[in-house]
Amino acid sequence: MNLSTKGRYAVMAMVDLARHGNGKPVALNEIAQRQEISLSYLEQLFARLRRGGLVVSARGPGGGYRLARAAEDTRIADIMLAVDEPLKATRCDLGSPRGCTGQQGRCITHDLWEELGHQIHIFLSSVTVADVVNKRILGKSRVERTEQQQENAAA
Repeated sequence: MNLSTKGRYAVMAMVDLARHGNGKPVALNEIAQRQEISLSYLEQLFARLRRGGLVVSARGPGGGYRLARAAEDTRIADIMLAVDEPLKATRCDLGSPRGCTGQQGRCITHDLWEELGHQIHIFLSSVTVADVVNKRILGKSRVERTEQQQENAAA
C-alpha cells in the first residue's frame, strides 16, 4: 500500500497550521516554505480541505487559512479523506463486480489486505492533529528505537 504525497503533505500542512496559527490565518506560502512543499500543490490541497470543512480561508492583508475546528477535534483520517486519499490496501475497486484478480473473484489474500486497510482507518481516526502537534504518537517503533539506541550507547 502506498501513501501518496497528497495525504502526507495535507497532514503536514494541517499540523503546521495548528502549530503556527493559534486561531489566526496562516498564509500558504509560509507553510510551503516551512514544510518544503510546492505552493501550487498546497493551494490544490487546501481547496479540497476547505471543501471538506477542515479549514476556513480569510482574504486580504493578513489573510490565509485557519483550522475550521479545534486541533483536538480534527482527525487525521478526516484530512486523508478530504484530499481523496484512499485508506484501503486492496486493489479491488469498491462496488466493482471485478475482483482483485481482474475477473470475478478475489485474490487469496484479499481479506488480509482489506482488514489492514480497516485497521489503518481505525488508527488514523484515533489520532488528532493535536496529538501530532503535541507529539503524543509514541508507537512501538519509537520504543524499540529508543531501546536500541540505549543498547548501542551502553556497548
